Amino acid sequence: MSIPQTVPTAGRTRARANGWAKSILRFLVIIVTTYLGLLAVTFFIGRVIPIDPVLAVLGDRAPAHVVERTRELMGFNKPLYVQFFIYVQDALTGNFGTSVLTTNPVMADIRRVFPATLELATLGTIIGSLFGVPLGVLAAVKRGSIADQIVRVVGLVGYSVPIFWLALLSLLFFYAKLRWVAYPGRIDIVYEYSFTPVTGLYLLDSFWQGQWDVFRDVFRHIILPAGLLGYFSLAYISRMTRSFMLNELGQEYIVAARAKGLSETRIIWGHALRNAAVPLVTVIALSYAGLLEGSVLTETVFAWPGLGLYITNSLQNADMNAVLGGTIVIGSVFIAINILSDLLYRTLDPRTRAR
Repeated sequence: MSIPQTVPTAGRTRARANGWAKSILRFLVIIVTTYLGLLAVTFFIGRVIPIDPVLAVLGDRAPAHVVERTRELMGFNKPLYVQFFIYVQDALTGNFGTSVLTTNPVMADIRRVFPATLELATLGTIIGSLFGVPLGVLAAVKRGSIADQIVRVVGLVGYSVPIFWLALLSLLFFYAKLRWVAYPGRIDIVYEYSFTPVTGLYLLDSFWQGQWDVFRDVFRHIILPAGLLGYFSLAYISRMTRSFMLNELGQEYIVAARAKGLSETRIIWGHALRNAAVPLVTVIALSYAGLLEGSVLTETVFAWPGLGLYITNSLQNADMNAVLGGTIVIGSVFIAINILSDLLYRTLDPRTRAR
């Protein structure tokens, strides 16, 4: 009796292994194709813009023979496909050239400024998730009520109002008038040279080092820009949570749960939200990626020394190595977060694992 059972079991195991292998191969092809597409877009943008990278390095008054020699050394005299191959090689090794503005390697500059953007976007996402999910649930449960209308208006304002305008109003009100927050920047100049960060995440570093005066100062600087980004994240997350919850509350298992006499609190938070959390993970991940790549205006208004401000200053000074390097890093982070959210989706949803 054991032999007839073993053969189908072995066949199912082999089929499952083949399915996993095909999924992993398809996954890797998508990653490589997406990243090559990102590199191709940034490469051709760098070639079509009316800025000569050689003149950006040497200046407009450089002698012609120096310009030609530098152009040869930088590889711009080679065919376009050869330049692209070299560009891909350099990008894969993290070599984005030297910044004209800072005279440092672009990757060194990015390692210096990226933790500021990461900290700001992370706190903004946490704020948006902590408030956006409950508000979305409330709007779905109280559909058509005043509470639902208020949540929808809050989300509409978050989508409609330009972020730089709201940032300026926030500075005028909370800093200039009420003095509840610190002035633009990341840390007070008093602590800038006495505080030694380890990870570049000032809140985390000051907390672990027990420097509570630094922690309070950093918090007073970050809370307004992070709260602003959190509000825009909240607008997106609350809207999607409401949509997911309305879909779940209309399912038959909710009717069955109510027929069994389960409390409304358990039905909403223990059943409906639990099922809605599967696609909601992707929404929060995309919101996080959006804050990482879209905080340029916020960093500019609040003088936040992050990657967005770095790219803006580089663009204003025609520092294309820094602009393209920062763009590739942001695009890579976006791809990585999408991959992570897809993996989490497959882990949380057993239906996707069965495919």
